[in-house]
Amino acid sequence: MKYDLRLGVNIDHVATIRNARGGIHPDPVHAAKLAETAGADGITAHLREDRRHISDDDITRLMDRLAVPLNLEMAATEEMLEIALRHNPHAACIVPEKREERTTEGGLDAAGGLKQLQPYVAALGDAGIRVSLFIEPDIKQLEAAVTLGAPVIELHTGAYCEASGPDQERQFKRLADAAQAAQDLGLECHAGHGLTFDTVAAIAAIDTIRELNIGHFLIGEAIFGGLDSSIKRMRALMDKARAERSA
Repeated sequence: MKYDLRLGVNIDHVATIRNARGGIHPDPVHAAKLAETAGADGITAHLREDRRHISDDDITRLMDRLAVPLNLEMAATEEMLEIALRHNPHAACIVPEKREERTTEGGLDAAGGLKQLQPYVAALGDAGIRVSLFIEPDIKQLEAAVTLGAPVIELHTGAYCEASGPDQERQFKRLADAAQAAQDLGLECHAGHGLTFDTVAAIAAIDTIRELNIGHFLIGEAIFGGLDSSIKRMRALMDKARAERSA
């Protein structure tokens, strides 16, 4: 089955710039509203335990002001569960989190953490929040998502984006095979991490992927040409790749 492809824009690193100096500028909520206008189908924000970028107040304001769905990235902790249940976003993506990492370094080990993850997936699902797991393109992780009852998985595309030559081809095949396996298992498949103008087309052409979540690159490009321009260009590249795949 072929699907339209949604774009989720991650606004975390607008908050990173704000927090580098303190104060209120630039405002990630303003960035989220601009992203809506530019064609984003949803907004992603990662509320980290150390609050290095997105803040609690940002989540409150996003929930109040967004017209498109909010996808809250979160670690599987009691604190983050309480916050998610209080705000009731459209979606919550459970991600691995280490305080010393600069960004999320890899996928969640759902297969090795079934017992620990189960109550979080269940509580979020019971609240009507769409649960996704950010995982590596590995069949064991996909099967673990099914066991946990998570309806959505997001494939970590970092290894593909960082590779070149034959290794990039191998990483792409892992992603394509995992996306097909996800569909066969009844999971909705998303993908993201490290995608750029140069790497997005091949991933967008995998017609079993329903959504791409992209952030850091778009915020970086916005410095040179504006956020509206960077999102519209990414949207156009995604749509072109999907249309050519469907033709």
